[in-house]
Amino acid sequence: MPSLLESAATLRDAVDRLTFALPVAYTYNPLRHAWAPHAAYLTRYGSAPKRVVFLGMNPGPYGMTQTGVPFGEVTAVRDWLRIQEPVDMPFPEHPKRPVTGFACTRSEVSGKRLWGLFAARFGSPEAFFAEHFVLNYCPLVWMSESGANLTPDKLSAAERAAVDAPCRAHLRAVLDTLRPAHLVGIGAYAAQKFAEVTTPADPWKITQVLHPSPASPAANKDWAGDVTRTLVKAGIWPA
Repeated sequence: MPSLLESAATLRDAVDRLTFALPVAYTYNPLRHAWAPHAAYLTRYGSAPKRVVFLGMNPGPYGMTQTGVPFGEVTAVRDWLRIQEPVDMPFPEHPKRPVTGFACTRSEVSGKRLWGLFAARFGSPEAFFAEHFVLNYCPLVWMSESGANLTPDKLSAAERAAVDAPCRAHLRAVLDTLRPAHLVGIGAYAAQKFAEVTTPADPWKITQVLHPSPASPAANKDWAGDVTRTLVKAGIWPA
């Protein structure tokens, strides 16, 4: 069974070989330019097994793009996860979307909410990662010529299929390594990706929680409370 680090390196190299047509003008691969902090994250917190695996869609411009950690809002990664490693510049780099690594002063709201919930409930990262892990389905960031962030649905069908092949293989490899009892999709897209790699023989249960994006009106009300209630009801967290 490959380690999480070996599986991530395989995914990194596979998606590096992909090409995309307009409206995609720029593609960043944080597993390449932010490999050092990503490797530190996997090495420090990715020991198997895990009871619960959380899954996001793909990196945000001020989260994993800058820090190499899923939902990796800079202060959460640096101050709570205690990871701060060198980050390179992607090439080519969009002038409106610079990668400055841990010097980035923009905060990713989704990551601040997610890691903030875990910090409030578990106290230390060691307590959280004793049974939990967080990863993204796809490591790539797509941008238009204007610098606008593009989601996977903006890709052509052929491009989505090309992305899905290595991402599904990586997700399945991670689940086979971590052997979780619960899969938590952060949003509908992630929950669907869990379903796509699950067979009838697999022992886990899939639960969907509200995505923490500020673009979601529901997430701006009581996101942490909503997610906590969902996880308690699913039997993943105690009341």
